Amino acid sequence: MKRLRHVALAVSLGALALTGCSTGSTDDDAAGTTTTKAEADAFPVTIKTAFGETTIDQAPTRVATLGWSDQDQAVALGVVPVGATELTWGGNANGSSDWFDAAVKKMGAEAPVRYDDSDGAPIDEIAKLRPDVILATNSGITRQEYTKLSKIAPVVAYPEAPWVTPWQTSLETVGKALGRSEQAEEVEEKTEKEIDATRARYSDLAGKSMIFGYLTTTDLSQIGIYAPQDPRVSFMHDLGLEDAPAVASAIKPGQFYGSVSAEKAADLDSDVFLTWSEKPDDMKTFARDRLIGKVPAIADGHAYAEGQKPIALAVTNPTPLSIPVIIKDFVPEVAKAVAGS
Repeated sequence: MKRLRHVALAVSLGALALTGCSTGSTDDDAAGTTTTKAEADAFPVTIKTAFGETTIDQAPTRVATLGWSDQDQAVALGVVPVGATELTWGGNANGSSDWFDAAVKKMGAEAPVRYDDSDGAPIDEIAKLRPDVILATNSGITRQEYTKLSKIAPVVAYPEAPWVTPWQTSLETVGKALGRSEQAEEVEEKTEKEIDATRARYSDLAGKSMIFGYLTTTDLSQIGIYAPQDPRVSFMHDLGLEDAPAVASAIKPGQFYGSVSAEKAADLDSDVFLTWSEKPDDMKTFARDRLIGKVPAIADGHAYAEGQKPIALAVTNPTPLSIPVIIKDFVPEVAKAVAGS
């Protein structure tokens, strides 16, 4: 499972790699900025993960993150990491996201050092930052990496499986790890209210069946389908959309996506089909293909392919910081696709 998430992105979009740059500092005076305080009696705290229990004895001051969403969760709670994963797909020139950078700037803080995890957890780079906790609640770290990272600092890994931790669970877990559970509850409540308002605004989405897939013009023989537990799919559930019956048969247990032969495209019936695109005309290519064009939602004009990588990045990694972007830029397009406009 370690690299499945990156494989899926590569298949669907060519995995454009941005060069990025490290904009943070390893100096104590420049790292670990916080604008909130840990709650009294929050430590020690023990957190259950897929690899066992992790105990944090005192409030962390130097936080490192792995995966593509934990840095957002920390900043949403007023804690800027000393190091975070470089966003090599959909990120900006800093290997970050605009919403993360805006939040850090608002805090008057310095950006974290960025490290690339495409070849696995960058253990040596993380060790150089001397973190006192490593957050990886929605990552793909292996047990071997977890063991090595644990020699550096306590590691808060995902609770069940790689890459499929709901944003709410990540936020709650990060809140415990940072001693800010009450604040995490407040952030979650505020974000849920935004989602509720969006669901009410787009009430026509309720009960509509969906397939969230990935397609690529470089291989029209396969149709990828993301699993119900994948964060981008579960967020669509929050808006009232439901999985099409064809989804269950396409996903193997323990995986966050599966694939179906394009020969079976006509069997993938749903009210809407959502995907990504590398080029503006990709959807036309999909619609004209003799096989993929038979996906009912594509054939009937009820499909949408997001072509803006930063927006796709937000949708892939829902967090309290990225959800406003999803609501503003992605949800309206989903509604149009459902309506057939």
